[in-house]
Amino acid sequence: MGIQRRILGSGGLDVSAIGLGCMGMSAFYGPTDEAESIATIHHAIDLGVTFFDTAEMYGPYLNEELLGKALAGRRDQVQIATKFGVYFGPDVERSPDGRPEAIRRSIEGSLTRLGTDHVDLYFQHRIDPETPIEETVGALAELVAEGKVRNIGLSEAAPETIRRAQSVHPIAAVQTEYSLWSREPEEELIPTIRELGIGFVAYSPLGRGFLAGRFDSRDEIASDDFRSGNPRFSEENFDRNRVLLEKIREIAAEKGATPAQLALAWVLAQGDDIVPIPGTKRRRYLDENAGAVALALTPEDLARIDAELPEVSGTRYSEAGMRGLNL
Repeated sequence: MGIQRRILGSGGLDVSAIGLGCMGMSAFYGPTDEAESIATIHHAIDLGVTFFDTAEMYGPYLNEELLGKALAGRRDQVQIATKFGVYFGPDVERSPDGRPEAIRRSIEGSLTRLGTDHVDLYFQHRIDPETPIEETVGALAELVAEGKVRNIGLSEAAPETIRRAQSVHPIAAVQTEYSLWSREPEEELIPTIRELGIGFVAYSPLGRGFLAGRFDSRDEIASDDFRSGNPRFSEENFDRNRVLLEKIREIAAEKGATPAQLALAWVLAQGDDIVPIPGTKRRRYLDENAGAVALALTPEDLARIDAELPEVSGTRYSEAGMRGLNL
């Protein structure tokens, strides 16, 4: 099984059609296992998955350190995306922070932790409403000129912000949640970035595991797991969203696929400029996810999904989290 390649942005960033989101290896989703995580990263490269997504705030710092350790000696085989701008801790001046001086501190730390002299794609994790996007992108453009960053990205940015950013320096990719239960980008975001020649990195394409059928009940979600407080996993919405999952199971079974493979194949079918980055910390799930590239959905399949899947219940984040999106 080979993994096809896709191009993000006009600069020609060449990545595997499916990437690997590394966040859960270090934060937010319960217990971690460094040895299995490193084995999963190595297995991904062997399968042809070469696009790895991390962030400074995952841990914080621990995920970049883990990825750097795993990629030692294999850096030239992969593309690394990391993010800056969201900070935690008692000494944090502000968050999100898109000021040039904050960006400079962040990239130096990320390069050290990742054990590399450059990152292939550097995302602003969340837009800083107090810093004009032109200033932020101007600082990022300086890092491109210095060779420390190859391509610039924005995460959870509004269409108008993306247009303003693009006027300063080409943006290679925009990253936003996109899946069978998060289709909001179709309204304005995807048309905007396609007009501008910008690629799209889809995070949480499996609905944080829900669309893969990972959970039969809320009792399986630990109290320290981010999902325990997510509106879509609440007592009010969990069972409602099971109806959506059961429809995905039904269609997947007819195609001889798993729910995860159907959900990922759907994202892949939305355009060659879209790269989903399903997260996992286990090799067995990586194999399952990578198998989605072989699942071809017909126009009739896609029309049926549009017609038969019910609406999702609950917002993507808490009320506070939602305030940081689409800025």
